[in-house]
Amino acid sequence: MKIHITAVIKAKTEYREQVKAVLLNMVSETKKEPACLQYDLHQDISDLNTFVFYEIWNDKQGLDSHNQQPYIKEFGTLIDVKLQEQPIILLTQKI
Repeated sequence: MKIHITAVIKAKTEYREQVKAVLLNMVSETKKEPACLQYDLHQDISDLNTFVFYEIWNDKQGLDSHNQQPYIKEFGTLIDVKLQEQPIILLTQKI
């Protein structure tokens, strides 16, 4: 079963460009993963500190593998210091 994810990430203003660079690296690396069907990054027009990922994964095993990649772990180091709050991550299925 395919897994659809929407993730909302809110950077602190002073770290916005650094967070954005890490997120863009995640996009380029993640798109190389075989289980990744879609991995799009968006930036809110009215609040440039807000980023939204829309992802589609082939299966849970591929998503689990993705979450162990070094570029995802690098993002994890930003959460407590450079983000306004914990990311909101919604795992969904298409109906």
